Amino acid sequence: MKIIHATDYEDMSRKAANLIAAQVTLKPNCVLGLATGSTPIGTYKGLVAKYEAGDLDFSEVSSYNLDEYRGLTGDDPQSYRYFMNDNLFDHVNIDKSRTFVPDGSNMDAEANCAAYDGLVGAAGYPDLQLLGIGNNGHIGFNEPDDHFSCGTHCVDLTESTIEANSRLFDRIEDVPRQAYTMGTQTIMFARQILVLANGEKKAQAVHDMCFGPIAPSCPASILQLHPNVVVIADDEALALCKDKLA
Repeated sequence: MKIIHATDYEDMSRKAANLIAAQVTLKPNCVLGLATGSTPIGTYKGLVAKYEAGDLDFSEVSSYNLDEYRGLTGDDPQSYRYFMNDNLFDHVNIDKSRTFVPDGSNMDAEANCAAYDGLVGAAGYPDLQLLGIGNNGHIGFNEPDDHFSCGTHCVDLTESTIEANSRLFDRIEDVPRQAYTMGTQTIMFARQILVLANGEKKAQAVHDMCFGPIAPSCPASILQLHPNVVVIADDEALALCKDKLA
């Protein structure tokens, strides 16, 4: 893993936007794996700014999102499809017909997940996969478990994840209890993985991802086995790693 130190959230977001922009510039028809949540919002703002300045062209890019809440339609303001439109797709020249998010409205989990795996596989998997990391070490919605997941699947969200995501809802009762997510194996098929982390609440997860044992109790730890992972994290998120980075 290559660990890049960022001084704060803005610096992390700027560095991440630069790295993604370089991927798009070097391979205009690249496949991007994208993430949602509060962590990548600054990165997406940076990419929009580069597009508006005439420095970035998304016209040939295709994208595949990690996950979606089960039971939400794409026009629901809390859905991840809506999030991506609002934070990136509506503001750049990407062809929305080539932007893919798991279909949260399809309650047939087995068929829905198999179809999404087929789409991602047919695209050849992401050239660059963007990830955040949960306080409990989850990536996508792959929660701590006794095994690493394979393909796209339906997961029951843990109480800690529901609580963390409740800040985006009016009430914690409104947070969906299930989601569709790419599996860790699918994530590992990406040619490059970019992980973003900020804040002291992520410090233990970042340490375990980078330096802990490879175990499904911290799903992100499997990234230690990937040949091309970049972690961009701020001071607080790297607080428990300082002795390892000295």
